[in-house]
Amino acid sequence: MIFYRSDEEIALIKISAQVLGKAHAEVAKLIRPGITTKELDIVAETFIKDNGGIPSFLGYNKFPASLCISVNDVVVHGFPSRYELRDGDIISIDCGVKLNGYHSDSAYTYPVGDVSPAVRRLLSRTKESLYLGLGQAIEGNRVGDIGYAIQTYTEKFGYSVVRELVGHGVGQNLHEAPEVPNYGKRGQGPKLREGMILAIEPMINFGKKGVVQERDGWTIRTVDRKPSAHFEHTVAVRKGKAEILTTFEYIEAVTANTSLMVDTQELMAA
Repeated sequence: MIFYRSDEEIALIKISAQVLGKAHAEVAKLIRPGITTKELDIVAETFIKDNGGIPSFLGYNKFPASLCISVNDVVVHGFPSRYELRDGDIISIDCGVKLNGYHSDSAYTYPVGDVSPAVRRLLSRTKESLYLGLGQAIEGNRVGDIGYAIQTYTEKFGYSVVRELVGHGVGQNLHEAPEVPNYGKRGQGPKLREGMILAIEPMINFGKKGVVQERDGWTIRTVDRKPSAHFEHTVAVRKGKAEILTTFEYIEAVTANTSLMVDTQELMAA
């Protein structure tokens, strides 16, 4: 079932999203070689709870943490652990917050220290593809228009789009209908209507599109062990232009003019 949220409900999701954005920024402040991914998870969980929220991921289908932390060739769903970040890593932080009965969901991938220019471009272009996908989240379009925008932009650089993992609706439940693939054809899929809330989240691989799941039942890696990038916003479908509910503003205030910055034009279709 697809839900269509009122303006009052969307305002509540935006409050949740502000806490989420600030939690991301608290984590971003600490990303550096030598810190463990578990330390980052503790910071996020503490901040979310101290600000009246509930970490959406903690305990979800028995997931053991508040953050999905995915390093290098891990696409998504990596566990926080005693792994210490190293110079040259990339790290995806995926987080959700439930507040006032509504979830928000977003992700950001950071370069750690001296990351190769080719991998930095992967991050920038994946982030740019997110904004191109968001630009299609308007009333009257279809889900396939979002995936088509993401796929055609990223594949022209030789990257590949993960097929097994997709975006989704979000609201009173963390995952709702419809599924939102990062690939597709124009004019296909469910029709977009005002009030739909979507988590759009390109997962783009440097190499092949194939992925494998680890024995833990969660961690997803690229089949060729090449890097993968992941960026995500929660948005409301509107007439004429999508309304972005989550924010990277707090992240980018922390990372501006540092090696963590992912520089893009933040493309958005008019």
